[in-house]
Amino acid sequence: MSAVLYESKDRVATITLNRPEKRNAIDQAVCEGLRAAWQRLAAGEDRAAVLCGAGESFSAGADLREPPKALWKSLPGIGVALDKPVIFAASGWCAGASMLYLMLCDLCVAAEDARFILPEVNVGAFGGVASGLVSRIPHKIAMEMLLLGEAVGAERAFQVGLVNRVVPRGRHAEVAREMALRIAAGAPLVVAGIKRVAEQTLARTPAERFYPEMVRLLEIDESEDRKEGARAFAEKRPPRFSGR
Repeated sequence: MSAVLYESKDRVATITLNRPEKRNAIDQAVCEGLRAAWQRLAAGEDRAAVLCGAGESFSAGADLREPPKALWKSLPGIGVALDKPVIFAASGWCAGASMLYLMLCDLCVAAEDARFILPEVNVGAFGGVASGLVSRIPHKIAMEMLLLGEAVGAERAFQVGLVNRVVPRGRHAEVAREMALRIAAGAPLVVAGIKRVAEQTLARTPAERFYPEMVRLLEIDESEDRKEGARAFAEKRPPRFSGR
């Protein structure tokens, strides 16, 4: 069973975390599945996406028993460049690492039972991206969530601008898809331009700026040209680079 599902219909992708028995805890398989999903979205014909979780909760956060090796690689806009809008469909618990996906999505529809929490201070883990919350919602509210590690309900999240709409339980993915369909019907170049300029305008944490550079460095490190360079050196001949 795949840890992440990708369904394409009417130029809208529905990307689903699929570990309901573990409350969609994020392990290495989920990270790899999400990274592949963002790459497929970026390269394919879909024009917008909905990100949701199977079962009652979006995600309990990182799987502490089987933590992912490099969660940042699975973050949209950080691990994978993306100029297509993503709508976060929240239900139940949206905890810890799963909040990073919410921060990096463009819109959020929350079921009335959604609960949002960043428990880093209580579990002793911090990767730097979570502090970007201060540029998404009012500073004092963001700091309260980050420093106290207390849960915020859907209505409060709506009041402070973390959520666009609060809907009855069970309708979050449906309403998010309706919004995605409207986006998909818009002019693609304009939609991409709006997202690109908006992201350039948004203040970024040092971690948000650093990780995309890591992606570029990894692409070089894993390239055919790097392998060819090593072979050519060992064989004492000029390298034949291909740009791949």
